[in-house]
Formats: sequence, structure tokens, C-alpha cells
Amino acid sequence: MRVRAALVLLPALVLSAAASEVRPARDHLSPELRAQQDDPTRHPGWLWVDEGEALWSRGERSCASCHGAIESMRGVAARYPAVAADGALLNLEGRIERCRTEHQGEPGFGHESEPLLALTAAVAQRSRGMPVAVAVDGPAARFLEEGRRFYTTRQGQLNLACVQCHDGNAGRRLRGDVISNGLGTGWPAYRLDWNTMGSLHRRLRACQLGVRAELLPLGSPEYLAVELYLASRANGLPVEAPGLRR
Repeated sequence: MRVRAALVLLPALVLSAAASEVRPARDHLSPELRAQQDDPTRHPGWLWVDEGEALWSRGERSCASCHGAIESMRGVAARYPAVAADGALLNLEGRIERCRTEHQGEPGFGHESEPLLALTAAVAQRSRGMPVAVAVDGPAARFLEEGRRFYTTRQGQLNLACVQCHDGNAGRRLRGDVISNGLGTGWPAYRLDWNTMGSLHRRLRACQLGVRAELLPLGSPEYLAVELYLASRANGLPVEAPGLRR
């Protein structure tokens, strides 16, 4: 696995010491943002949910023609990322894209496109409040280790690793924000700074930009692996998507 980084791996004890302190992402939101995230009438991300629900039933070979009503997706997002039958690691966006190209015979929407964000948000919303339950053994074990390596490896000109912020400094303030445990439970999320909906991979790129590391492509194997690792840290915690972030 490639990591554009200074090759300094932080001790595993840093992770183990912090593992028991991982808290739901909503715990690190301000009371105002938390209330807005919980209220569909005030959460702008629900515009994407509404559009995703419309897309679900649109066209002759629609999602609904195979899966029925979108309510059938309850619990699905809580199990992703997951390893497909062909051995590929897929996140929820990747699963939707694969269904679109292989079963609907349509070109993929593309990373960070509005239709893909909308469908992902609509499907993920059906798991809201349910506990994350990703598989971490069997074929997923290799990807989990790759994600852990990414998370604990210093990167960029600032020579920082994810673990230093999201474990060692979780709960402290940085530029007006409270540093969270870096979980992916609220993504896709509407980020006020972006004024739009965005994926977890877009957020990972923003972190890499912040530490002045070489940016990886959206959907890269590295981002997928770290997404699985973040999901494993959140196992048992509630799905919050679509989230709201500052």
C-alpha cells in the first residue's frame, strides 16, 4: 500500500490507549449544530436525501426495480465498507456505482457528483441511529491493517498522522472546532465550510491538504482502507448520516 508520507509509524500503544475513549461524532458537535443535524427541517443535507429518493425510482432500470422501496436499504450503510465477492473493497458509493454500471447498464455517476452524493445520502439515512457493524475479519482483515497503517503513519510537510489529532487531541479545540475521533459515521455530510454535501473521501483529502501531503484520488485504495479502519473504530456507535459539519 502506498502512503505519500514520512515513513514514521507511531507506536501501536498510542492506538490501544485511546481505543476505549472513542466517542460518537455528534458528541463533538456544538449544541447548535447537534440540534440542526437532528432536525430535517433545518438540515440542508435533506435536500440531497430528497433528490436521492427521487433518483431511486427514476428510469426503467431503477434501483427500485431490483430492490423495491428505498426502505429496504435499512441497515445497509451500517455494514459498509465491505469486501465484495470479487475481493474488492467497496464503500457505499462504490457499491452504488457498481450496481449502476453492472446491473443498470448506465455509466457511473463519478466521485463527488451530485447524483451519487444524493443516492448515498438517501440510502445512508435509512440506517440513521443504527449501530455500525462492519466486518473486520476474513477478507477484510488485510484492508483493515492497511487502513490502520495509513491512520498511524506521519504524512506531509507537517509530519503528522491522523492518530495524533483524532486520538491524542480529541476533544480539544482547533480553529474554533472541537477535534473529534475522526469517525465516518456522519458521511456523506453537509459541511458549512463547503456550502454543499461532500463525501468522507473529500474530507480525507482536506486533512491531507492541511498537513501538506500529496493528495490521493477520490476512491483510492488508501482512502477505502482507512474508511474501513475508521468504521471499525465506530463499530457499535450510531450511524449519523447525513451529518452536518462546520
